[in-house]
Amino acid sequence: MIKKKIVFGLFIVTFLSGCVAPTAMIGPAYTLGSTGSVLQTGFSYGSSKLIKSYTGKTTVENLKDITSSVQSNNIKKQTLESDEFYSLVKNKIEKTSGILNLSNQ
Repeated sequence: MIKKKIVFGLFIVTFLSGCVAPTAMIGPAYTLGSTGSVLQTGFSYGSSKLIKSYTGKTTVENLKDITSSVQSNNIKKQTLESDEFYSLVKNKIEKTSGILNLSNQ
C-alpha cells in the first residue's frame, strides 16, 4: 500500500512538474536550509515577489541589466578622454616641471 502511494506520488510529480516553475522555490528552500529561519525564508520569497511585481522582471534579470549598463558605460574611459582630465594633468605636469627647474638652478 505504501509503495503504491510512493510510486503514484512520484508519477504525479514527474508528469506535473512542467505545470509549475520548479525554480521559484529554490531560493527560499536554500535560505531555509542554510539559516533554519522561516521568517527569513518568508522575507526572501516575499521580497522576490515584490520586486517581480514592481519591475516586471526577476531579480536575476534586474542584475543582468545593471551589470550590462555598467559595462557599456565605461566610466574610466570617459574620464581619461575628458577635457577636464587633460587640463588637470597638463597643469600638474607644468607645476612639476617648474619645481624641478627651480631645484636644478
